[in-house]
Amino acid sequence: MTEFIAIAKPIIGDEESQAVERVLKSGLLAQGAEVEAFEHEFSKHFGLDRPSVAVNSGTSALHLGLLAHELGPGDEVIVPSFTFAATANAVALTGATPIFADISYTDFNLDPTSVREVLTERTRAIMPVHLYGHPADMGELSQIAKEHGLLIFEDAAQAHGASLTGKPVGSFGSFAAFSFYPTKNMTAGEGGMVTCASIDIERSLRLYRNQGMLKQYRNEVVGLNNRMTDIHASIGRVQLTKLSAWTQKRQSNAAFLDAHLEGVVTPAVADGAVHVYHQYTIRVQEDRDGFAAALKNEYNIGTGMFYPVPVHRLAPFQVDRDLPETERAAKECLSLPVHPSLERSQLERIVSAVNNLSKAGA
Repeated sequence: MTEFIAIAKPIIGDEESQAVERVLKSGLLAQGAEVEAFEHEFSKHFGLDRPSVAVNSGTSALHLGLLAHELGPGDEVIVPSFTFAATANAVALTGATPIFADISYTDFNLDPTSVREVLTERTRAIMPVHLYGHPADMGELSQIAKEHGLLIFEDAAQAHGASLTGKPVGSFGSFAAFSFYPTKNMTAGEGGMVTCASIDIERSLRLYRNQGMLKQYRNEVVGLNNRMTDIHASIGRVQLTKLSAWTQKRQSNAAFLDAHLEGVVTPAVADGAVHVYHQYTIRVQEDRDGFAAALKNEYNIGTGMFYPVPVHRLAPFQVDRDLPETERAAKECLSLPVHPSLERSQLERIVSAVNNLSKAGA
């Protein structure tokens, strides 16, 4: 059988190994010079013009960003339901309530019309997810926030380097959260980064990630141990130098798939948007699950079904809400390999397999 084509393939090279070895030999392993350097380099690389604070996961980035804004019981944050559960979990962990809005058909991101429909007097913020690497409609969402005196937070876990009308994701909201989980467009092995619009929020983030203290034994708030290690930061620093080339390869791979796939709905890109293709997500409108099984069993091609159960229907939430586009996406979406390790022959195999199955009706 032909070689299996995986949906994701983290790239770790000699440079990352050497960086880790350097840190291990230094004996300084926890939130030291490497972490500080990574924070500065991250902000500079993406042209964010705001500080970044490194933490131990993307979920921690969301959670601490919310804590730094003093979200809590009685507050509501509007989020999509078509996303990973961490988006809503982070809100719930503060004691605030995630309010689920629907997504747009075209880009799978929060639909501003649906956001307006779920606003209440308790709404404190809107937290879009730049899903699959495509920026959300920040123009419309920011306008809603301005009209109603709300905060904007960004879940940018999948969108390193994405932008809208020349403005990078991570620079629209009062804070934005990025993830360095192994399957993301860049990794630190694990970890997250929070970009923040003010020095006051930056200070709060640094307190909350480190047991509530900036100076040892001078605790100012009840904090958490959400620090990033220097080991992880050293990996992230190396990955950051490679990300632009990897992003270009993802975009090139996506363009090839766009040009050659037939019988499925390929991803749209909004005017002015730069899509970084964390996932290349198509719609299979008839028997998506059977289609995915056939790609694996007949063609040895891996796929991803993100997110077959919308968050509002998961056990911790169980909200009775009519979100038709969310339900539709959960039934139709299928992510194909697009990662930068793909060779031309593998892309051709993917195209041939998808086209064969779509013509045959899977």
